[in-house]
This record gives sequence, C-alpha cells and structure tokens, in this order.
Amino acid sequence: MRDLMRSLSVAFVLGLFVASPVSAAENSKQHRVAMHVDQNDPDVMNLALNNAKNVIEHYQSRGEDVVIEIVAYSGGLHMLRSDTSQVKDRIKEMVGKYSTKIKFAACNNTIQGMEKREGHAISIIPEAFIVSAGVVELVDLQEQGWSYIRP
Repeated sequence: MRDLMRSLSVAFVLGLFVASPVSAAENSKQHRVAMHVDQNDPDVMNLALNNAKNVIEHYQSRGEDVVIEIVAYSGGLHMLRSDTSQVKDRIKEMVGKYSTKIKFAACNNTIQGMEKREGHAISIIPEAFIVSAGVVELVDLQEQGWSYIRP
C-alpha cells in the first residue's frame, strides 16, 4: 500500500509538470526571422517591410518576442542606400517604432561592386549595418536556426 501511495504521489507531481499549459521555455522563446531583398523594386521592398511589420505585430499581440533581419544585396541594396532608397523614410519610422525588433543588413560585396561601377562612394542609411556578404549572412542566420522568408 505504501508503494502504491508513493507511486501515485510521484505520478501526480509529474502530471502537474506535463499538464501545465505553458512552460517557462515556451514562454521565453524568441522568434527569429531572416528576410532578403535582392531586387531594386519598391514593390518588393514594401512587401518585405509589410511582412516584417505583420510578423512583429502578430508576435507582440501574443506577448512573444521576435527579431527580424532584412538583408539587402544585389539590386536590393538600393533599399538601404542613402541616395536611392525609395523606402528610407518608412525604414526610419519602423526602426523608431520597433527598434529592438528589426535590423537591416547591407551587403559589402554589393557596395564595393556599385562603387566600382558608379565611380563614387556608396552611402548607406544610418538604420542599416554592413555585413561582408549578404548571401553568407543569410546562410549564417539559417544555420543558427533563423526562419527564412523571401518576399
């Protein structure tokens, strides 16, 4: 009888852990999303920004953390160029609103190629940071478990 009571007590305690609706690990999960823009197309750039906004607001409404990194390379670098970006005001607004939730990475290989072709230095908006290679950045993020979205 004593063994039966002990077994039932252990089963009850274990059941409490299994039956708890949200464990601490689930509650602290951070969603990480990598997006890329490789076209000089304002529609694609705005689609990426719309997707980012929707993802951030979805997870915020559930009380969950999310970080999004938008990586721009090839023609998509125009998204982050000070002189040619058609979405720089929107990026500034989004960084102001979601500062810890969204990041913008500019491909240095693309910057160097554009500088060579255009014959002048390329300036990137202050909301962006430079990575050595945009494609490699996406590979690294995916290998670290980031979800990948292509708008």
